[in-house]
Amino acid sequence: MAAVLSSGRQAVLSHGSAAALWEMASDRYGRIEVSVHKRSPHRRAGLVVHRRAGLTVEDVTRHEGIPVTTPVCTLVDLAPRLGSRRLEKAIKEADVRGLVDPDTLRAALGEMRGRRGVAILRETLDRRTFTLTDSELERRFLPIAREAGLPLPHTQHTVNGFRVDFFWPELGLVVETDGLRYHRTPAQQAMDRVRDQAHTASGLTPLRFTHAQIRYEPRHVKATLTAIAERLRSPKPIE
Repeated sequence: MAAVLSSGRQAVLSHGSAAALWEMASDRYGRIEVSVHKRSPHRRAGLVVHRRAGLTVEDVTRHEGIPVTTPVCTLVDLAPRLGSRRLEKAIKEADVRGLVDPDTLRAALGEMRGRRGVAILRETLDRRTFTLTDSELERRFLPIAREAGLPLPHTQHTVNGFRVDFFWPELGLVVETDGLRYHRTPAQQAMDRVRDQAHTASGLTPLRFTHAQIRYEPRHVKATLTAIAERLRSPKPIE
């Protein structure tokens, strides 16, 4: 609060300091960061002052009595600074803490064109909430499985009472795929566990990939399938 008050009437806590206040991410920058109007004459030793003309009333709020950029604005400001994993973690923390959910965040980005972090944030959201249709999923996944040395699987087959995405009976391998990573409800996650447990109990090997992994990380998917297939074809005795 002292940093904000000493920086002028329209100053707000921002960037890493705002993220720390919202408890979305730790502040690793070292010094307190505030944003002020571009023409503000205020300069304070020991503070990082961002001079900007683009902040609107929708970008600013109060938290614990301190003027601060909103969670949405804070995430946009942080996006160019954080790596993909830390940015994804910050988005998740904002969702878990009830600050902003991914759907609301995505909608808000449409009103913030031109800001540096918008495209980065949108790409991160797209990668983690990416969903393929059944036909697109098969079209992208089957070549990866073939390159991993797997034969053609059964698709949308019923196994242990559950409809699965891909099934190799000769290997005892079940592959399920998940979309909408951020918005899988506790009930959906619990059902996923039940499905996987049922397959494991029957002697099968259940494996899960996200739609985003199949779309954006095919090398990882291929490497995992290759390793699993090799193990299933020549199982080693347990010592």
